[in-house]
Amino acid sequence: MEYTQIAVERRGNVAWLFHDRPGARNAESMQLLDELDHALQSAIDAEDVRVIVVGGKGDHFSAGHDLKEAQAKRAEFTVEERFAYEERRYLGYAMRIWDCPKPTIASVQGACVAGGFMVANMCDMIVASDDAFFADPVCNTLASAAVEVLCHPWVMGLRTAKEFLFTGRRMSAEEAQRVGMVNRVVQRAELEAATTELAEKIAAAPPFATMLTKRSLNRTADMQGLQECAPEPFRYAPALARKRRVPSHARAGHCGCHFARQESNCGLNAFAPSCESRRVFTKSSSA
Repeated sequence: MEYTQIAVERRGNVAWLFHDRPGARNAESMQLLDELDHALQSAIDAEDVRVIVVGGKGDHFSAGHDLKEAQAKRAEFTVEERFAYEERRYLGYAMRIWDCPKPTIASVQGACVAGGFMVANMCDMIVASDDAFFADPVCNTLASAAVEVLCHPWVMGLRTAKEFLFTGRRMSAEEAQRVGMVNRVVQRAELEAATTELAEKIAAAPPFATMLTKRSLNRTADMQGLQECAPEPFRYAPALARKRRVPSHARAGHCGCHFARQESNCGLNAFAPSCESRRVFTKSSSA
């Protein structure tokens, strides 16, 4: 596959996979997600790759779902087709990061929002710059069940996760480290060096040992229900559509259950001054 929206770099035994749409705040388009998944699998298959780093070019890790693309394409999808797309590119791709046999690190700067937040938290570790912030404003932006992997209770604790999601507020890198979601916080200029240092330390260990250790640790979360609970939003989606009396043949752009008018106009990529979601990008909403 030719990569046009991600960048892949090999640095010794470490593979770096970058979101590479800085002009769009690294919003996750269909193409970007397909490329990221392909690059991840290639890194898994490469015997000399021991650690995988996921990052973002430019000022931000990722502003999340590309809602402009979703709005432009919404008339092309039925409700069922839209959720099938989300199930494949968000649930499926995200769980592949979680199940990756090799250690993964998210290197985060700037915005890490919604779909970007989900991708980062599927990684084993997060190294964040001091200007990084995290947000997942699904309750007050999408106005419906979030069609993404709700990994929040496992990475920040249940009560913090509820407050974080119900309010849609942004969380600073320092707070994310306090609640256990982020491993290290460093100055922006030191982010790449700090991530490299951690990756190389892990890469120095026997790969079979790290694989078995990761599998055992992930198993503890899986036994607590992560694998079972992750698809919940996808299970509720058809019921939500029926509750809102959406005919099965309705186009996603007209159904109001996913990227409907309100959601499209207030998408994270619109950045309109009047948009409710814009507050996750302002310091006034920081904890």
